[in-house]
Amino acid sequence: MSSRLKSDPQDGAPGFHVMAKPTGSVCNLSCRYCFFLEKQRLYPGERTRMDDGVLRAYIEQYIEAQDVPEVTLAWQGGEPTLMGLDFFARSVEIAGECAPAGKRISCTMQTNGTLLDEEWCGFLRDKGFLVGLSLDGPREMHDAYRLDGRGRPTFDRVMKAARLMQECDVDFNVLCTVHAANAGHPEEVYSFFRDEVGVQWIQFIPIVERINEDGTTLLQQGDTVSDRSVEPVPWGSFLLGVFAEWLRRDVGEVHVNFFEAAFASWVGAPAMMCIFDETCGNAMALEYNGDLYSCDHFVEPGYLLGNIMREPMARLAASGQQRRFGEAKRDGLPRYCRECDVLFACRGECPKNRFRPAQDGEPGLSYLCEGYRAFFHGIDEPMKLMAGLYNSGRSPAEIIEILEAPERELRRAFARAGRNDPCPCGSGKKFKTCHGGMTPPGGTCSP
Repeated sequence: MSSRLKSDPQDGAPGFHVMAKPTGSVCNLSCRYCFFLEKQRLYPGERTRMDDGVLRAYIEQYIEAQDVPEVTLAWQGGEPTLMGLDFFARSVEIAGECAPAGKRISCTMQTNGTLLDEEWCGFLRDKGFLVGLSLDGPREMHDAYRLDGRGRPTFDRVMKAARLMQECDVDFNVLCTVHAANAGHPEEVYSFFRDEVGVQWIQFIPIVERINEDGTTLLQQGDTVSDRSVEPVPWGSFLLGVFAEWLRRDVGEVHVNFFEAAFASWVGAPAMMCIFDETCGNAMALEYNGDLYSCDHFVEPGYLLGNIMREPMARLAASGQQRRFGEAKRDGLPRYCRECDVLFACRGECPKNRFRPAQDGEPGLSYLCEGYRAFFHGIDEPMKLMAGLYNSGRSPAEIIEILEAPERELRRAFARAGRNDPCPCGSGKKFKTCHGGMTPPGGTCSP
């Protein structure tokens, strides 16, 4: 069968993204929270490696379906580097053959980093790959769940990959899952990425593992979660903790996915993350054999759209099944969400997490709702201020100087205050028994 299935112009979806998994769920690690490892049960006994026919079909059909100047080929897993360098060299070669004049092809790869060496890094740099490195924070937090198949920690191997990519000038960012082991340490996690790893782009993803009736996490079913999952309130507190440190010194310098997405909501721009869009369905997952699923989080039989070796990818992406999947995000919102003051930013969050009843018992509330509400309420004032700066043609990063000005003035007042003067912080105490007795002075006191 020819790998090239021509699409009818009416087949096309308005624009979509595909995450390709050339090794399926096969990985050289055995992270305790990885929902995808169990997907091997969907393809029992099969050799889960993408062959050249599927590779070419994916690239040809995907490029053909994208009416944009730049097309991104995204590779994930499992662990994609298990395919070897030759596979990805071949993918670049095919993309070059398929791309029409004027259309740029870019490539991304999400990896645990443990197989990267100088040869890999040279290839990734030379071919312009953007690499996402999975790292969950400092050693004890990362190694709590990110272990290899023999139960050994992986922190040192991942950090070695980070240093090697920096030495080889590979463009990379960090993807950090937030779970029971690191959710209580937002400032430490963020400072580690900024100061120790030295990255400027950070993606956080909350771990929510739904326990199925058989005790597995294979399907998005069940209303209980694993002990590894982040709880709603700690999730909100984590985001707020990171936000406070980011706001203090890093706006415009360090980019965090949830803050970028929130800013887009506050200025009325299109959603930057699918979980915060009104509808979803524009980000699908492609398995090693050409099976196309509605979403990376819904690689399960009920969400299989078809196979690109038998039906064009564009037609599957525009199918009624996929359209219904995407619209269900909006249509299934409970009244509690529809009447919420932060609906404009949240949009009910990811469908995979909407398995809790609202306060009135209506189904469809996000498990993480309480955390998201706290986060969006907590950032409202600074987001309004940054949005105002942006809408006035100024840089949102100016907020750092604006917020620092009152503290700077207070420090000057402390320096001028006599020991028996009222403390400038407004506590009502004398300076000598309030901030005058602190070294160094700073902050405010309660009366």
